[in-house]
Amino acid sequence: MLRQNQQLKISQKISPQQIQFIKLLQVPTASLEQRIKEELEKNPALEDPQMTYEEEAKNEYEDLDKPEEELPKDEPEDAVGQEISIDDYLAQDSYDYRTRLPQGGDDDEDDYEAPIVQPTSLYDSLTDQLHMVNLSEKDRQIGEHIIGNIDEDGYLRGRGNVDPVKAIVNYLAFSMNIMTTYDAVLEVLAKIQNFDPPGVGARDLRECLLLQLVRKEQTPEVELATAVLDRYFEEFTKKHYDKLRSRLGVSEAELSDAIGAIKKLNPKPGEAQATNVNDTIIPDFILTTENDKINIRLNSRNAPDLKLSRNYVNMYKEYRGIEKNKRKASEKETLDFVKARLDAAQWFIEAIRQRQHTLLNTMNTIAEKQEGFFLAGGDDRKLRPMILKDVADEIGMDISTVSRVANKKYVETEFGIYPLRFFFTEGIETEDGMVSNREVKRALKEIIDEESKRKPLSDDKIAAMLKEKGYAIARRTVAKYREQMDIPVARLRKEI
Repeated sequence: MLRQNQQLKISQKISPQQIQFIKLLQVPTASLEQRIKEELEKNPALEDPQMTYEEEAKNEYEDLDKPEEELPKDEPEDAVGQEISIDDYLAQDSYDYRTRLPQGGDDDEDDYEAPIVQPTSLYDSLTDQLHMVNLSEKDRQIGEHIIGNIDEDGYLRGRGNVDPVKAIVNYLAFSMNIMTTYDAVLEVLAKIQNFDPPGVGARDLRECLLLQLVRKEQTPEVELATAVLDRYFEEFTKKHYDKLRSRLGVSEAELSDAIGAIKKLNPKPGEAQATNVNDTIIPDFILTTENDKINIRLNSRNAPDLKLSRNYVNMYKEYRGIEKNKRKASEKETLDFVKARLDAAQWFIEAIRQRQHTLLNTMNTIAEKQEGFFLAGGDDRKLRPMILKDVADEIGMDISTVSRVANKKYVETEFGIYPLRFFFTEGIETEDGMVSNREVKRALKEIIDEESKRKPLSDDKIAAMLKEKGYAIARRTVAKYREQMDIPVARLRKEI
């Protein structure tokens, strides 16, 4: 039996404009230019004033020159949502209204322009080197497939316990109809393992380190290091130094030199290349200090100089000037289309302005709360405990908004570039009040740096020493902070 029920529900809906603003807010400076370029290409009613007249004329919207019946009849999606008043906009002659905001500092100061880095990926680098080697067409195809399976750390790894070379032989045979042998693939792999960076193409850590040692001058310590890795790798990883000295018949000093040579090797040869490609940092803010005052300005890339198209504004005025009851159907369609585009362009300009305001408000609040850190030249001990809610309450915005601002954003200072997330830290209660957990981590690292490497300190002993310094934290907290700083347990910190 069907029944009708009435239910009262409270729901919150976000307009398409708000959704797009949220997406704009979390875009870092490095990606903002591309996002603006996409909007300029999509909406001819939006202009970059730096364009030349020829470029401007070239980009006039072509649909307006088409026969009237070909004009778009559907309102574009980016104009759906909250209505923006074009009439008010035009009344202020605001077609020349731009997105640039005051950046702080002197008006005649040159805009900061961070260098654009165009690095080469590990895959491209290896492929270029492969093409410089004299290979048959078949071996070249094998080489390209091997390179395609090398991960970002520079390793050729198999899934689970599968031998990666055997997997490549099978794939080439069944998927590419290239019949080859295990030894043939190994020969091509050996050539790739001679490429830069040293150690690339290894199938495990041991092979990676051995590949790097082969390229070094064969001094006594390098030869001994090779023997350690080749014959006693398990003992080396477990730091059983007494067993190593006994089995190799060497002195403590000789073994120490050999292990020192191993420690200078790179366990992830592909990582440097991946970092250059994926983690190129372009700061979002420039922070300077002068006379104990902090000055903050946005990177000029955050302040695009956008405006409405004069052609589209004039078009809108022209069609709107026709009396409503005398407009032809095509004129009404054109008017609706032009208005929708102008609405979308105006919204985008306002969204960019709002993004700038939000970024500056957030960074100014962070700087105010961490003033001691910035005026002390980056002294971690001056960092105050601060969470996202502290900043959100100060600027009157939601925590999620502050989180989006802080994510993947950077500030350049006179003493280094910092991610905004760096300034958000937990608080630890001490006898002198709350301190940042970064201060505790700094104290923890100092203790470990000064410990005897022959007999490293346990987490319990470190916790006791921190308590003596006024930081009463539990052993499990010591372990957590140590892991966050990539510091191994005591057994793995042991040295000869």
